[in-house]
Parts: sequence; structure tokens; C-alpha cells
Amino acid sequence: MSAIMNDEFYMKLALQMAESASGQTSVNPVVGCVIVKEGRVVGLGAHLKRGEGHAEVNALRMAGAEAEGATAYVTLEPCSHYRKMTPPCCDRLIEAKVARVIIAALDPNPQVAGNGVTRLREAGIEVSHGLLEHQSLAMNEAYNKYILTRLPYVTLKSASTLDGKVAARTGDSRWISGAVSRQAVHTMRHRNAGIMIGIGTLLADDPQLTTRLEVPALHPTRIIVDSKLRIPLDARVVTDGEAPTIVLTTASADPDKRQALQAAGVEVIECGDGPNVDLAEAMRLLGEREISSILLEGGGRLNGSMLEAGLVDKIALFIAPKLIGGGAAAPAAFEFGGFDKMADAIILEAVKYEQHGDDMAIVGYPSNRRGAAERS
Repeated sequence: MSAIMNDEFYMKLALQMAESASGQTSVNPVVGCVIVKEGRVVGLGAHLKRGEGHAEVNALRMAGAEAEGATAYVTLEPCSHYRKMTPPCCDRLIEAKVARVIIAALDPNPQVAGNGVTRLREAGIEVSHGLLEHQSLAMNEAYNKYILTRLPYVTLKSASTLDGKVAARTGDSRWISGAVSRQAVHTMRHRNAGIMIGIGTLLADDPQLTTRLEVPALHPTRIIVDSKLRIPLDARVVTDGEAPTIVLTTASADPDKRQALQAAGVEVIECGDGPNVDLAEAMRLLGEREISSILLEGGGRLNGSMLEAGLVDKIALFIAPKLIGGGAAAPAAFEFGGFDKMADAIILEAVKYEQHGDDMAIVGYPSNRRGAAERS
């Protein structure tokens, strides 16, 4: 096996380590580290939770004295700055006397952004970066946006029939997609800091918006867009205590209802003075609360409003092999003003197709997302 193939093998292992902590590190990135000496893996580590040891520290702890003269494979550039809870990983690698550090992707965090590489090289360590970079960046899409903008990364998830309907004309929507797709959605919930729906979906379904997986999983913060505070005080997201709940509303909403919700433990946030929630302002305020990623599971109106405003970063549309008909009475996945010309349509970029049982998921990035030009 060539040296390059060896390096790729160990970096893939480091990426697997990083992936194992997906959904557990918000607002931090997922990072994996593998330490190899004389063809043997002597250390493995991942950043498992915010405030706990970074991947390099955990791998070095396992490697012990064998880290000296070894090669460290790290999926993201080691940090070079002091944090409240953790010292710089560069210092730990230097102290351990590793000989070589191979990095998948540089850290976009302005406090790092190449400084880690410089610090390691100044200490006489051989450093290279760019190996399997795309995989590392894709794994940290939410972090990469949040660390630069302090805005949450929004993934719009929807399930529709072949004819584009998200419910029958009666409003019935259980179940459009199959069990395999629904399990995939719970994994998506686990990987996001927040889950957002509109008041229409809440009134229709009274959902819990929790994560149900066979392995222990984290519940995202539940976010309800409700301009007029129509949310019932006995809604499950208010009463069950399973996860924090935030209601986004307007300055004109009923103050008594707001007070009652707050007394029940719900955080109520004003987003604008108009008749409807200012969604851009909502994203800013949620970002301030360190909600770095959101899974949007709204109805057609909220989906359309978020998409039209350029606030959706990624779309995952699960399509079931079903036809429901119903014309305009059956709701669609996206409801917004629309365009007069096909040339003006919002296009999904970098599209992937995923099979989930009998369903097909189309995953891509809307061309009108804010900052798309800079990120392309």
C-alpha cells in the first residue's frame, strides 16, 4: 500500500471517529483524530461534547508515550487559541512530540484559520492539509456557517407524494413516507440543535418534535413560529418537558398569553413589529442563543416563506411512491409567490439522491440561499 493510500485510510478512520459524535457537539465542530506509529494505530479520539476534551487530546491520552515520533491524522485544523474550558490542541501535539500532522480541512474560525498549521510548523512538525477535505467540510456544514455568521444553518425537510402533496385534501398526512424515511428524519433531528414548525402544523398534529432512535439521542430545541400566539397551553411542546421550547411571535401578540407561556417554561421571543414573524430577525435571535442548526419541518407556507427569504441552506425532500390528487385543496410542500419564468426558478445545486426503503430523498442546496455566491 502506497504512503498516500495509507494516509487516506487513516484519515477515513478519523472521519468515522468524527461522525460518531454528530449531533452532540453544537456549537462546536465534529472532529476525529487517529495517531499512527510504525503502521500501528496507537491513539483514537473524537470531540464528543462541547466543553469536553477535543479529539486530539483524547487520542493523545490513549497513545501516551507512543505519540512521540508518530503521525496524527486530524479531520479539522487543531485549535491554536485558549478557550474557556480547553487549552490549544496545537500545544498538546507539540508537547507530545508528534512528528507529522495531516489535516483534512482548515478551520474557518477566524481565531484559527491557518494559525494552527503555522504554530505546528514553527515547532518543527511536518504539516499537510487537504486530504479528504470535502468530506470534513460536509460533515461540519452547520459549524462552518455559524462560526462565520452566527446564524443557524437551516435544513428544510419535507415529505411529499409523487404529485407533490404533503397531505390529503382532508389534512391527513400519516404516513406519507415509509418507516425507513422516518427513521432517517429522527437521525436528522438528533444532528440539529433546533427543530422548527409553524403554528398550522402544531394545531393540526400536536407533535412532540422529539428524537426517537434506538440509541440514546439528544432532543433539539423546539421552535414554533406563531405570529398571533395561537398555541394552546396544553400543547405537548408546552407541557411534556421533554425539550426546551421557543415560540417566535410579534410585538402585537397577546401579552397575557405570552405571560402564561412563560410561566409554563416556554421562551417567547418577539421578532419584528409587523403582522407576521420577521424570519430573518428570528434567525439572528436564535443564533444569539447558540442554536447553530435548525431542521425546518414546516408546512407549505412556512417552507415557502423561509425559502423565498433565502434563509434555507439545504433541502431534503423525501418523495413517496404515492399519488393522492386533491388539486389545490391538498397542500403542497412549498407555497410562495412563485416566478413568471422557468429561468427564474430556485435551483437545487450539488444534488444527491438517496434511497430510503421505497422512498427517494432529493438532497441539495437552493441557489438563492444567502451567501451562496460566496460559498460556491
